Amino acid sequence: MKKRPQSLPESDRPEFIFSRKNYKFMFIGIAFILVGYLLMAGGGSDDPNVFNPEIYSWRRIRLAPTLVLLGFAIQVYAILLNPHSKDDN
Repeated sequence: MKKRPQSLPESDRPEFIFSRKNYKFMFIGIAFILVGYLLMAGGGSDDPNVFNPEIYSWRRIRLAPTLVLLGFAIQVYAILLNPHSKDDN
């Protein structure tokens, strides 16, 4: 008969670098980056001799890169967020 391992005392438990709040912000940042790249997709032409002006739309030139950069900024914030602060959920 095997013995069940006892739970570790509080002082011996491994401590994670990031908290739940950090991971929440990381996933939000990843979502912003993915949406930005999806908005950049498309706009090409099947025929290389035909120019498609849709490639220079406001969505592809302004909105999508802004979302990608905002996503990377959220990632930096998530990494630098202090997981041991008092307002941690």
